[in-house]
Amino acid sequence: MEAIIRASETLKAFRETRLSALRPPSEFFDYNRVSRPADLNQATHRISYNTRYFSGNYGVLVIILAIYALIANSQLIFAVLFLVGGFAAINRFAPDPIQVGEHVITQKSLYTALFVIGIPLLWFASPFSTVFWLVGASAVLILGHASIMEPGIESEYAQVQESV
Repeated sequence: MEAIIRASETLKAFRETRLSALRPPSEFFDYNRVSRPADLNQATHRISYNTRYFSGNYGVLVIILAIYALIANSQLIFAVLFLVGGFAAINRFAPDPIQVGEHVITQKSLYTALFVIGIPLLWFASPFSTVFWLVGASAVLILGHASIMEPGIESEYAQVQESV
């Protein structure tokens, strides 16, 4: 029960800090502000401004891509659930050694069997390629969007305020 309360408080804090920076979709997908940057300096300026301005939207975009990557990689879901479920089952049902015939099965031997089966499952699920895909797809989408979106008029006021 205590863990549920902590999780709800953490979710509330995340919502207040990160999701408060969400910009409306009409502003995030404003096709009137889309233009090709003239040079690398302008693209760098746009990326710098837009990554701060749309940080909440980019965070949601990364979360959506991560959920898609997990759904698309069912082997990874199975391997992670197998390992987490195995840990939970061993901790819950076998805290003490079990006598089976002449053999004594300890918690250590159960963990060893879980690792012998679970680690190859996890390896074949290719979690590293999923993580690298997530990083690459996020970088392409975020940098692409940030570089083609013209900063709003409020960016000019932000520059004046920073210089004062």
